This record gives sequence, structure tokens and C-alpha cells, in this order.
Amino acid sequence: MHELPVIEKILKVVLAHAAKHRVRKVLAIYLDVGELSDLEEQWMQHYFDHLSKGSRAEKARLVIERIPARLYCAQCGETFSFTTTPDESNACPVCAGCDCQLIAGQGYFVKNLEVI
Repeated sequence: MHELPVIEKILKVVLAHAAKHRVRKVLAIYLDVGELSDLEEQWMQHYFDHLSKGSRAEKARLVIERIPARLYCAQCGETFSFTTTPDESNACPVCAGCDCQLIAGQGYFVKNLEVI
């Protein structure tokens, strides 16, 4: 159910852009979604279909690209991918430092629209 407020925000951005640029119909919405986000593609499309009824974005498809999780090492400046949740076990592969910050992989972003 946490997909619902996210989709509401995405739809609001899409419809504002469509109105500003006099778009007749939104065909597809290209999204970057972090692999650490717990957003499920099936539910995202389901809620989008429900919320977009009667709008310029009705029947648009969501094209989702998962963005890998990345950490930044504050000690040496290296950025690197990881596959687990960020904690002390995600040491930097260059300097073995543990002062690392998550820089990608949790959020979502409207990358592009396909419109007519």
C-alpha cells in the first residue's frame, strides 16, 4: 500500500508537465526506481491505472528501470555498489573504510515521458 502515495506524487508531476506543455496524451512514463526501495512494479502500475482514470495519463504504462544501490566512502572518495542493506559490513573495496554513505538506490525519479 506504500506505493499509493508515491504514485500520487508521480502522477501529479506528470500531469503538471503535460498541462504545461499542452500534451494531449501521456503514453508512457519512464521511471528510475532504486533497488533498495520496496516499491513493487505490479502494484505501482495497478495504482497508477486506478489514479489516472479520466486524465491525460489514463492507460499510460510505467517503464521502470531499477537503479543499483551505491555507497560513497568518506575516507577515500570511492563509490561502489553493494547488495545488502548499508551498515558496517559494507566496507569500501579500495581502502576497507567503513565510513560509507548511501548515495543511490532508495528513491524514485521521473526520467522521461512518451507523449502525443
